[in-house]
Amino acid sequence: MDKKVTVVGAGNVGATVAQRLAEKQLCDVVLVDIVEGVPQGKSLDLSEAAPIEKHDCHLTGVNSYEETAGSDIVIITAGIPRKPGMSRDDLISTNAGIVKAVTKEVATRSPEAILIIVSNPLDAMCHVALDASGFPRERVIGMAGVLDSARFRAFISMELNVSVENTHAFVLGGHGDTMVPLPRFSTVAGIPITELMAQDRIDALVERTRNGGAEIVALLKTGSAYYAPASAAVEMAESILKDKKKILPCAAYLQGEYGQQDLFIGVPVKLGAKGVEDIIEITLTDEEKKALQKSANAVQELKDLLKTMG
Repeated sequence: MDKKVTVVGAGNVGATVAQRLAEKQLCDVVLVDIVEGVPQGKSLDLSEAAPIEKHDCHLTGVNSYEETAGSDIVIITAGIPRKPGMSRDDLISTNAGIVKAVTKEVATRSPEAILIIVSNPLDAMCHVALDASGFPRERVIGMAGVLDSARFRAFISMELNVSVENTHAFVLGGHGDTMVPLPRFSTVAGIPITELMAQDRIDALVERTRNGGAEIVALLKTGSAYYAPASAAVEMAESILKDKKKILPCAAYLQGEYGQQDLFIGVPVKLGAKGVEDIIEITLTDEEKKALQKSANAVQELKDLLKTMG
């Protein structure tokens, strides 16, 4: 393979990202984790599945960063997961330290890489990675909107009993309880869902989307979601690796767009070989603007909290 992606963190999300990258034949994969034997074991297991899954991607598991040099993309999933009753914000102190250290390691060895951040609390960790890497804003992107939109799409499909392939949805804002699903931009075969279901059902799906991660945490009891988050990160990576220029909702560093300054917020972006190649500004209603501002305020609070931690 002529492309190389490093995945930092060999837990459920990271290992599933590695699996999806390899099985889609997108790149060679380096899986990094501090726990000895875990990235090596998972990489070997995935390599032994390759003859059956019919791909020739090379998977390497390591505990240090030398092998990551020259990566095209680095997907950072490292950090402690959410536990029941825990908000994403509770994670901030521990995960900020982890993401900062990891980002410095990968940025020095892959100075041209694009960083995709998955660690929670997502928006805050994007700020940590941007500061620690010194990369331009185009090359530090947060995975949130693709996941949240996929959840919304899944719920729309369940509600209307239609193919998920016909559903499209947009979720803006921070990755948390203040996210902003946009029903009027959410469609089934091009038909807005506002034409297809009653307002109370739309409201219920919006609320379920906002609590999508917490719903899975409550069911699993000892972990958090990983199949859908991994798929979301890989969709972003594929658009970059293949220069597909897909329009996807991602956490991007805004400098004036949507009236926000120096803040990572989930917005529609064009993802290509250079990372964020364009930020798409859509016209929002007053109500949607208010909801997005509320979400931005929540992200700003996390950013301010990071400053107090030094």
